[in-house]
Order: sequence, then C-alpha cells, then structure tokens
Amino acid sequence: MTVMEPLWNPPPNKDSALSQFFKEANSHFGIQLTDYQSLWEWSTEDVERFWEFWWQQAGLIASVQPSQTLAQAGSFEKDSWFPDARLNFAENLLCYRDEKAAIIFHGEDGSREVISYQQLFDTTANVARELQNLGIGVGDRVAAIMPNRPETIIAMLATTWLGAIWSSCSPDFGADGILERFEQIQPKLLIAIDGYQFKGKTHTICEKVTAIKTKLDCRCVLVNWQNCGDVESSIPWSNFSNSAGPTPDFEQLAFNDPVYILFSSGTTGKPKCIVHGIGGTLLQHVKEHRLHTDISRDDVFFYFTTCGWMMWNWLVSGLASGCTLLLFDGNPFFPSSDALMQIAEDEGVTVFGTSAKYLSALQNEEVKPIEKLSFPKLRTILSTGSPLVPESFDYVYEEVKSTVQLCSISGGTDIVSCFVLGCPALPVYRGELQCRGLGMAVNVWNANGEAVRNEAGELVCTKPFPSKPIYFWNDLDGAKYHKAYFERFENVWCHGDWAELTDNNGLIITGRSDAVLNPGGVRIGTAEIYRQVERIPAVIESIAVGQEWKGDVRIVLFVVLKQEEQLTESLQKEIKQSVRTHASPRHVPAIILQVSDIPRTRSGKITELAVRDVISNRPVMNTEALANPEALDEFRNRVELAK
Repeated sequence: MTVMEPLWNPPPNKDSALSQFFKEANSHFGIQLTDYQSLWEWSTEDVERFWEFWWQQAGLIASVQPSQTLAQAGSFEKDSWFPDARLNFAENLLCYRDEKAAIIFHGEDGSREVISYQQLFDTTANVARELQNLGIGVGDRVAAIMPNRPETIIAMLATTWLGAIWSSCSPDFGADGILERFEQIQPKLLIAIDGYQFKGKTHTICEKVTAIKTKLDCRCVLVNWQNCGDVESSIPWSNFSNSAGPTPDFEQLAFNDPVYILFSSGTTGKPKCIVHGIGGTLLQHVKEHRLHTDISRDDVFFYFTTCGWMMWNWLVSGLASGCTLLLFDGNPFFPSSDALMQIAEDEGVTVFGTSAKYLSALQNEEVKPIEKLSFPKLRTILSTGSPLVPESFDYVYEEVKSTVQLCSISGGTDIVSCFVLGCPALPVYRGELQCRGLGMAVNVWNANGEAVRNEAGELVCTKPFPSKPIYFWNDLDGAKYHKAYFERFENVWCHGDWAELTDNNGLIITGRSDAVLNPGGVRIGTAEIYRQVERIPAVIESIAVGQEWKGDVRIVLFVVLKQEEQLTESLQKEIKQSVRTHASPRHVPAIILQVSDIPRTRSGKITELAVRDVISNRPVMNTEALANPEALDEFRNRVELAK
C-alpha cells in the first residue's frame, strides 16, 4: 500500500497525561513501553491488570475501594467490574469547588451565562435537597425534556447525587417519541423546559409537556425559559435552585448500579432502553478525556450536542477533570454560518467537538473560518456521529486550522463512550481514526471470525471492558441484550460497525454493518460510496441502500445537489466514474436519483434502514425517531419510476 504522509504530527517532547501514564506504567510494572501501539497491546493483553491500574491512576472518589477487579471473568456478557467498590457519580463530577468557571453557556440569541465550580456545587446541593423532599431516592428514574443548558447538568447531578437514575431527551422530540422512551422506564419525576429557541424562532412546548406528564402520571418540575408558559400542577425550577437547608449526603452505590438510561435510535422499532453503570461510565470517560484528549483544568471543552445524544453525557463528565464546559443551545448556523466557530474563538475553546455532518455542512457552504478567525488556543477538533470522509479532513486543515489535531472518534450509545478515538502522541492520517482505545481489545473480523487488516469486516471487542451496558431495561432474561451484542460471535462483542484496520493501526469506519450493501455477495460499507460521491462539487450529500432485485441486490443512490444543480446524464456518469475509479466497479450504483433532503435521526445520523424499508414498500417502524420524517415521502415510489 502507498504510505500516506500525516496531516498532523504531535509536537516533539510534549508533556501530556498520556506521557505521564507511560512513565507510571513502566515504573509500576517494570516494563519498557516505547510507543502508543505497545501501550495499547499491553493494556489489552490483560485487561484486568490495565483497568485495575487505571482505577488507581484516575483518583476517583470512592467510599469503598475495590478488592476485586472482575467477577465472572469467563463470561464477557455477564461479567462484573469492581463489584465491591462503592462511589457516587455526582460526587466525582463535583470534586472541584472553587471560583474557576465550570460552565459557560451560550444561546443562539446571544445570551451568555457563567457558573463557577462553587456555584455549581451549591445550586446542585439545593436541587438535590428538594428532590429528596419529593421522595426521589436510590433507583428512582428522573426523566428530562431539556435543551443543552446549565439547568440540565444541575438536574442530572442532583439526581445522581441521591442515587437516582437520569434519562433525557431533547425538547424538539415529538410527544409520541418521548413517550415511547419514557413510558418504558416509568419515571417518578419529569423535569421539563417550557420552550426553546431554534433558528431565531421560539417554540413553546407547554402543551406537549402537559400531555406527556399526564400520560406518565408523575410530578413535574418546570424550567420557565423566558416565561413562555405553564404546566398545570408543576413545580417551578426556581423553588429548587434557590432553596436552603442541610446538604444531603452523596449516596454511595455499587460500581455497577445504574446511573443513566440511554435509548437506541429506534428507527427499526421501539427504542431499546440501555442502562449504564456508575463506575464504568465514569472510569471510561475519565480515561478518554485525560489520556486520549489530554483534558485538564486548563481546558475549555465544547461539544455541539443535544441532550438526546450520548455525547452530552460524555461532555458533562469533563467536570471530573476540572475543565470548563462550553454549552451551546440552538442552531449552529444562526445567525451566521460561522456562529459556532465565532463562539469558540471568543471563549478560547481548546477542544472543539462536533459531528461529521456539521463539518461537511461548513464545507458545502464554503465557510472559511481560517480567513477571519485564528483560534489561538484550539488544539483538538473531535468529530463523531458518522464517518468523517477524507475530504472533510482536507477541509479542516485547509480552511479551519492547519495545526489542529483532528480526531474522528467512534463508539456509541451502546457503550456511552468510544472504541476508537484520538491520541495526542500519534499522527493524524487522512480519513483514519487514530487508534483503538486503551483497555479496549478492538479488532476487525471477517465472517469466519478471523482478524483481518486492510480489509473491511465487523468491528469487534474480544475482551471485557467496564462501560458496557449493565443491562437493558425490562429485558428480564437478557435475550435482547444478548441479541444486540453477543449473538454474532460467541463471547465477543460485535458492535455492528463495518470497519477496516489500516497499516497505521488506525481504523476506517465505513458504516453500520446492518446497512452494509451486498451486491453479488460482496459486502460494501455505505461510507465507501459516500466518500467518492461527495468529492464531486455538485453533490452536497448522498445516501445509498440495497434493494432486492432479480435474485440479487442492486445499489440505489440518492443525492442531494447544490441549489443550482440538476441530476443530468452527464453528472450521473461523473458520479459513477468517480465511484468506479476510486472504489471499485462493485460499488457503482445501479440507479441514481435526486432528492431534496435525506432522513436522519435526531442525533444527525442518516438512516439508511428507513430509506431501504421505504423503497422496498415496507413500513418504517418508528418515524418518531427521525428529526425529519417528512423527508421519507420523497423516496416513496421513486425507484419504481426509474426502472
């Protein structure tokens, strides 16, 4: 294979938390690890040893330190990490109590709010006290319909302070979509906002909240945002945040007791309720923040996310490392295309997280931040949600900042963390995710369960890790859990991503394996096609699906074009030639059709399965999971018309 030149190299002799971890590991174990690959190999040869050592290094606050690392070690599916440790999630995120900014909030309307670590602790203590007075305690579920605001973080911390379980979704969800999630977990309390702003327009949701509260038959705390409205019998948020009285004790719970309930996208049926444990979530996030992203107290850490996406949970754990979190709520392109970039410049963001979709949208709109913004403190850009195409790597280095570390990261709601992510000690190669996470025995297997390199296959994890779900809610016999992760290969986690391990020991994610195309029996990841199609200037975005056709499968490609463009015969030939030349003849679509929009989940991921079902005249099981379900209408009957 041709050896690529890196787009970015780590600064020589840079001191980082990872370099310090190298020294500590070498000294403690009497070994000589010389580079990241040797460190990763060491961390996955004996995962118990690695995670036990990281527990010691992470310095988590625990009332009871563990005496055992892994129970039921022979069963990946049923094992249990640090079973006798006891700790509290909120206590670890509130370990700093000083005047440093914990949270800086920006709304799209230009509003700004700063909360110090001491203020965060005090306000959270007030809310925890009032939640306790309402009877919220260990194991109770608190559900939230909230935007990405400081009140949401405070409510989550107060909930977990008491040992209750937090679950949230974004206020732009429809009532049916919210109920499909929250009715399954039967919350004891609902925390909701009365409205939100998006693209300059105020959306009042009191009527929706009232209907949901009635269906859930639970108490409701209402955050009055600019006093948009009221919900009958609700408790004003101000009664909670401004209360006074004794501070409750942090409830000490087992490492594997639940802290979060997250939901699968639900595009193929009712969303699965994925329950994550206190210790595994915390230990994994702290590892990924400190070792893989080098986050410390000096950082301003931003991720563009809603409260219905696991990246919100990932971002909030940054408090455990004492950095400043930057929150944003609203449309990232309002009032201008570079609005979010301007905020990052003004606030001195050091780590900027976003989605691959956001970066491609900037590129398509020809936004060139480098021409007017210098980002003097920005050192890392993180991208996830979907594969980051090579052209987006080019865009970041040419039009955003040439000296930034660009980290495409991948994991998901299933593990509320990452399998593959960045590393401050490794170069960045075009189109590749830098490395496999420490302690994560990630590999790529073919259909026979054999490890492959430079060949697409299933992304698997062959050894246990602490942040796997502790269970699915209402899955008493574990059947749904087993089917989701352990049915494909015995005692091995099969993640459902189609990936390729490169010669650089990085990875290329080519899409979800359940959306893999299979023309002529050859498995093709959809991202392999998107990379070639979207390099054509006329194309904004594309989506490819497989359609059963004459005993085989044919590839159908839908493209969204720039406003002045039409799908001419000439453009179709250009698209096919690009795919043929840069991918293979097998990747060339049989049909290309133009659409005005592509359906996507509320976290911004395009949904091939919904499109596949539509063009196959099958019902889409859960359109409430989609941000723009109306986009599906354009796909109906289109393929038949093109036959």
